[in-house]
Amino acid sequence: MIKKLLLLVALLSFTADAGSATPVKTIVLDGSTTVGPVAKSFAAYFTRKYGVRVSVSESGSGNGAKSLINGSCTIATLSRPMKDAELAAARTKGVTPVATVVAMDGLAIVVHPSNPVRALTKAQISSIYTGRITNWKQIGGPNANIVVIQRESNSGTAESFKDLVVGKGVQIKGSAETQSSNGSVKSRVSSTPTAIGYLGLGFVDRSVKAVAVNGVLPDVKTVKSGSYPVARPLYFYTNGQPAGVVKQFVDLPKTAAGKGMISELGFVNR
Repeated sequence: MIKKLLLLVALLSFTADAGSATPVKTIVLDGSTTVGPVAKSFAAYFTRKYGVRVSVSESGSGNGAKSLINGSCTIATLSRPMKDAELAAARTKGVTPVATVVAMDGLAIVVHPSNPVRALTKAQISSIYTGRITNWKQIGGPNANIVVIQRESNSGTAESFKDLVVGKGVQIKGSAETQSSNGSVKSRVSSTPTAIGYLGLGFVDRSVKAVAVNGVLPDVKTVKSGSYPVARPLYFYTNGQPAGVVKQFVDLPKTAAGKGMISELGFVNR
């Protein structure tokens, strides 16, 4: 009888413990301002559909990686791959970053709509950003000094731009202005007739003009085909393989709803 009672208590205890497993109530995203619009759109949809709260912060790709390593976010949003140093730091904390590609993005090189320059080569863009070309007249534009706009060092978009256009380890001219987000770059270029900057494709609108790079304009078709030379993937990073509602969220780019949101925001489905 005593043995039966002990067995019953053990079974009840096990059942209570199993039932008390707390489901994920909040998914926390942090990182890239480029991935931000997709993350926010996904968050609103996911909360509405599944009742799971999703918070999104846009502190930059570098801070997103730090947040994942420190355990302060569920999903890091990056507009570049995690760096070797970040992966090493993650390993020391027992974190195993797993990347999922959310969408593809073209890095659009933008100028003021009044600027007559419509096309540049990667070599010319690199020369502008390193200071070898300083006046628009050197590349078929007006006789005016070029105002160079870049992103802050923590930006994944800045890293991608350096890797794809300027070259790793190449120094950008010291007089280049630094802006903190895609939106602030767009605002500065749209209000400055002699400026040049770079934006994620989803941020380009009529307030700025995207120029062709090596003869190819950035759009959904050229990014998807690989013909546009300044394109990169956008990422979700999780600690280990995602499961449960986190996996549902990370898998949204594979769904019809997710693909629709990506397209609506001007980014490119894989």
